[in-house]
Amino acid sequence: MSKKIDWAAFDLEWYKKRYQRVLSFFNLVEDEAVRDFYDQKGAGLKHSPNPFFDEAWYLLRYPAVQDQIAVGEFKTGFDHYQKVGFWAHNPHWLFDEDYYRRTFLDFSPEKLEASGIRNGYDHYLNQGSRLLCPSSMFFDPSFFLHEVPDFSFNTEEGPYVTLLRSMPDRSLYTKRLSWYFDPEWYLENYPEVQAEAELWYGPLHHYLANPTPENYDPNAYFSEKFYMQAYEDVAGAVKHGAFRNCYEHFVKCGQYELRQPASDVKLRAYADNPKVKSEVAAQTYPSFFVHYMAHGGIVEETGYTPEEIEFISKNVYQSMCRVRLPLLLRANISFAYDKPELSVIMVAHNNFAMTMTALGSLRQNYTGQIQVILVDSGSSDEIRHIENHVQGLDVIRTLGNVGFLTGCNEALEFVKADYTLYLNNDLELMPHAIEAALARFAKEPQTAAVGAKLVRTNGLLQEAGCTVWHDGSVSGYLRDQLPDVPEANYVRSVDFCSGAFLLVQTKVLKDLSGFDSDYAPAYFEETDLCVRINQLGLDVVYDPAVVVLHYEYGTSGTLESNQMMLMNQQKFIEKNRAYLENRPVRQANQIVHARSAYPAIKRVLVIEDFLPFRHLGSGFTRSNDIITAMVNCLGCHVTVYPVFRPMGVIEDTYTGFPDRAEVMWNKGLEDLAAFLKSRAGYYDVIWMARTHNAERLAPILSECVGALAGCSVVLDTEAVAAGRELQKWALSGEQPQHTLEELLQKEFRAAGVARKFVAVNERDAATLRRLGMEDVTVLGHLQQPHTATPDYASRKDLLFVGAVHDRDSPNLDSLIWFTNEVLPLLDGKLPDTVKFRICGFVNPEIDLKKLLPHPRVDVVGRVGSVTPYYNTHRVFVAPTRFAGGIPYKLHEAAAHGVPIVASSILCEQVGWQSGQDILAVETGHAVAFADAILNLYQDQDLWERVQQNELRRIAQENQPEAYIKTIQSILAAPKGSAWHPC
Repeated sequence: MSKKIDWAAFDLEWYKKRYQRVLSFFNLVEDEAVRDFYDQKGAGLKHSPNPFFDEAWYLLRYPAVQDQIAVGEFKTGFDHYQKVGFWAHNPHWLFDEDYYRRTFLDFSPEKLEASGIRNGYDHYLNQGSRLLCPSSMFFDPSFFLHEVPDFSFNTEEGPYVTLLRSMPDRSLYTKRLSWYFDPEWYLENYPEVQAEAELWYGPLHHYLANPTPENYDPNAYFSEKFYMQAYEDVAGAVKHGAFRNCYEHFVKCGQYELRQPASDVKLRAYADNPKVKSEVAAQTYPSFFVHYMAHGGIVEETGYTPEEIEFISKNVYQSMCRVRLPLLLRANISFAYDKPELSVIMVAHNNFAMTMTALGSLRQNYTGQIQVILVDSGSSDEIRHIENHVQGLDVIRTLGNVGFLTGCNEALEFVKADYTLYLNNDLELMPHAIEAALARFAKEPQTAAVGAKLVRTNGLLQEAGCTVWHDGSVSGYLRDQLPDVPEANYVRSVDFCSGAFLLVQTKVLKDLSGFDSDYAPAYFEETDLCVRINQLGLDVVYDPAVVVLHYEYGTSGTLESNQMMLMNQQKFIEKNRAYLENRPVRQANQIVHARSAYPAIKRVLVIEDFLPFRHLGSGFTRSNDIITAMVNCLGCHVTVYPVFRPMGVIEDTYTGFPDRAEVMWNKGLEDLAAFLKSRAGYYDVIWMARTHNAERLAPILSECVGALAGCSVVLDTEAVAAGRELQKWALSGEQPQHTLEELLQKEFRAAGVARKFVAVNERDAATLRRLGMEDVTVLGHLQQPHTATPDYASRKDLLFVGAVHDRDSPNLDSLIWFTNEVLPLLDGKLPDTVKFRICGFVNPEIDLKKLLPHPRVDVVGRVGSVTPYYNTHRVFVAPTRFAGGIPYKLHEAAAHGVPIVASSILCEQVGWQSGQDILAVETGHAVAFADAILNLYQDQDLWERVQQNELRRIAQENQPEAYIKTIQSILAAPKGSAWHPC
């Protein structure tokens, strides 16, 4: 092994070679003189001490270091890196410390130090480079050596070390070092770089080291301008220095979130291609974006047709059933019962291995008592002796193959449980399917039948509920789509669900005498049954939590099935003409209308910045309450649509909202126009959350005016922001750049897109009316008082609940002020054991623990439920220094019976009386804030009086009934005509 490479050492020979012109000008030859020159003058000229550290780039990339040098804290950027920067900063434009540690060296500083390694760069120079590990997204040794196979390097050091030692090597000027940067394209599009060639090591160096990084694109597949306009969250992060430019965000995060890198690069759609998926999964390419670049966005569609793929998948499924069979035969499956919770009817004609797979899946899926009535419909295989292999079955044997319908009706006479499940023998149940189906009856008492999401063996949907059309034809909703699409993942009342899995209340089933025997032997019988259930005023519900893998036509040939379907369709039409009269005409533009059996009171499209999960706070909790009330209390069909496309499927997507809300987790602002046009005439109301979205949406709504006939637009302002901006300027000591009136005019300049307006309090409502908005409604927060809460003596500590989304967050400002100015005043007055606990979502890029160094501070972060924290803390603090609207956390804390100390601006917003309902302190007055906390924390009588008064306030001002009626009135037909572009 060669000598250890030390990034902290001064490389005299390299320095003399690299800065030969400067040294010659000063006539410096002796080693000692050269070293003295670097120490005394070289640093000021931004000279690097060795090939592994780039002084000029380091100072450009980290401008704060230059400020520290200017005040004498460090001599050079290299001095800063050696002393403090080596763990969190990058020493060279070709090395990314964070990327390398996360990818190849996920160890703590202590563990690395114990191994004699200072940081990731130390490890890379001495080991990673030799092993051909990438040093960053912009240098991949394996890729580079493939591009430049004749590159000669020291194998003991690796190509990275050799490359840095050889810079500038003009022969490598246009060579690609990784997938992520195209030097030839770059020079062609930015000829000025070629003209300045002497100033740079090459195009990549220019791209990574130029002082205006947002002015250059790295290749033909990424646009800084497009990405910045499409993703405001990234634009904000770049503005605040979290990323050098948008491309840095994209290569580190965005490409894996399938964000769109350029207007013509539809990465998410490209990633859905099965061939692309398989090649990326096989690690042939490191990401979908790299695959796109490698193929120019074109995928050769070769191989099997969809029909061939499904044929193969069915054969594989049958093979797997045969593989499982010996295991199932030895498993002693038992369905013995005393009082069954569920009766299952299964009709089987041969296919023993498949039937055993279905029974094994059933037993594994639900541990409760199940009565299984198996109808052996003239089988000739081992099903004739199935009782020998499965205990506790109730078996009915028929003379010959009587078919599904007749077999089910015979079995119905023997059903003993309150719920009957029709279950095919050519399927498998996914986890918790039966539990979820049974839970639906308890949750929605009007439910008489529950159907499943059926997934075929090729991984695509058979159906997500089914539609009956005006002409008597039927279709499975979303057939051939992926099972995870949003449209397939919300609960709906439907015309019918397939009998492959159909759970029905036994009483209803027997009252209707089961299936109509006119449809024997099979097909349309479950359609007719569900229509008859609907006509009773009961619900047939599609529940996406009930997932079934279905072989489809596993017991009969496709041709035979189609013939029976056509014959029975005519019977269905004749029997159900009255029902068909109210069904939509079968047209492509009617699919979204026809997917639900009943028209909603209103169909509402709620558009928010992000999917409004409750844990996000910052007004998103209020939006979540509004959506919940619309769905659960008013029976609206609600689609939740984010301006900013979520970063992949979020785990809370289907638990964070009512299960009857359609959550469009796979779309964003760039998709909205096409989305609205695809649902022309569908929505009654567009509920636009937050004033700034009016400006974003106005041109889109104008473009889609034809699709929005009869649709009214509501602008829910959430909070008037102008006053908050003035407060921020006042806090910073800056002169306001605009008057309040100017800020208001700017804030509401696009408000004309709406006809109805919602304010969070009367003060904001008055502002809106003064600005000329007529139809303004106040909608605050939904809360119910928790009267049975722990008493004063059972509580301890101080509590703050709120989200911190970015560095401009009012919550972050208030927490830093409170920690630095107020907490020290409590030392020696409150016991040291009293903690200041902080609950709520925190942006992962913000290190709250580092920003709040006081020993009392305990950062909990996001919690599953805030109630346990409210129930154990004695005082809630809200030290906000600038804010708009009404903070949700005040009402929430009060509803849980936690007395509050808050800044005066918050007290004014809620309109409560200081000293009675809340303790309010002049905003930004630290001593008074500390005194108020001490008084409330130590005075039990005061504490109990404030608690009683705040609970009374919540009961009076946040009544659920009034809240729901207010939403109902807002959704009612607007005054005058429906929406039209201004």
